[in-house]
Amino acid sequence: MSVLVWNFRRLGNPQTIRELGNFVRAQDPAVMFLAETWLDEVRLKSLLQNFVYDQMFVVSKIKQGGGLALLWRSDFDVKVVSSSLNHIDAVINSGKENSWRFTGFYGNPETHKHHESWAILKNLNRNFSLPWLCAGDFNEILRSHEKKGGRARPEVQMRDFRETLDECVFADLGFIGQKFTWCKRLTGGVTEWERLDRSVANHERISLFPSYSVTHLDMAFSDHKPLSIHMEGLPIRNQRPWRFEQVWLNDESCCTMVEAAWESPFFSSNPMSVVKANVNNCQRILKEWSRVSFGNISRTLAEKKKQIKVAEGEVVRSGNGDWLHVLKAELRELLTKEEKLWQQRSKLHWLKEGDQNTRYFHGKAY
Repeated sequence: MSVLVWNFRRLGNPQTIRELGNFVRAQDPAVMFLAETWLDEVRLKSLLQNFVYDQMFVVSKIKQGGGLALLWRSDFDVKVVSSSLNHIDAVINSGKENSWRFTGFYGNPETHKHHESWAILKNLNRNFSLPWLCAGDFNEILRSHEKKGGRARPEVQMRDFRETLDECVFADLGFIGQKFTWCKRLTGGVTEWERLDRSVANHERISLFPSYSVTHLDMAFSDHKPLSIHMEGLPIRNQRPWRFEQVWLNDESCCTMVEAAWESPFFSSNPMSVVKANVNNCQRILKEWSRVSFGNISRTLAEKKKQIKVAEGEVVRSGNGDWLHVLKAELRELLTKEEKLWQQRSKLHWLKEGDQNTRYFHGKAY
């Protein structure tokens, strides 16, 4: 099973909803923790109703910012035991031998209130003695090397954070991917980078799932990277059959390819044999045309994300984020095209143009 953790920064944005759908489809998390939704419970449940997470616990926003949400599937035993503006604490498989604890955490973004966030963690540490996984945006770094650009972080702030994790007997679970999870473009094209988001766990939790992995996912519509926490390996997905893609109609040459395919010199006394031959010829031509002229969107997306990783490393070294900005714009355009593919494949006639990718949405595509 896996857990997806993301500081979303305004979930009501249609683009971020679309990107969340992409992550759900790719990672298939049993549990999701979202921070900074900027929404109240009614609005949040309305936006996420098609994600087929049967259960949801929401901490509504206060004023403009904030807001937390924990979502999970009905086949997953989750019991929320406490919450605040900065956390949602839950027990998994309560009362069973393999029970453990998950806390989705959001550290106060105001520096002078960090002590309040650390007090919450210390208090949670006193409540249970279960294997404990805690993940989210802590809004603080552990060491100076977890920050590049902008003003230096005072040592006392980092020390307080380290001492809090030590008191909770937490170990950092590390990561796969780009080191920094948050970035901000400053004046003059300079980019500030920090590792604000992380997963930590106590020794009992690590022993329960020793083959864990934490991946920093690439994103296009948020300043925070999502964390994908896999407990036991990565999911394997089956290959989909070939089909005509509606998004191809956006390319003028598609019609030309279809017309050419149906003009093939095939003759038969059986009209249906002619139709079958033309359909097969059309499929063959479109498959080659798509590969050469249109490309595989999933493959192109993967390649674009690789380019973004390289660009992020270059930006960290040079400080110039212009090329990264261009690549992310291209990624957003590809994500929009990919969404159209899944809209067609879902075959849900009630699906309106504005609805976004969800686990249900993709689960219906075959």
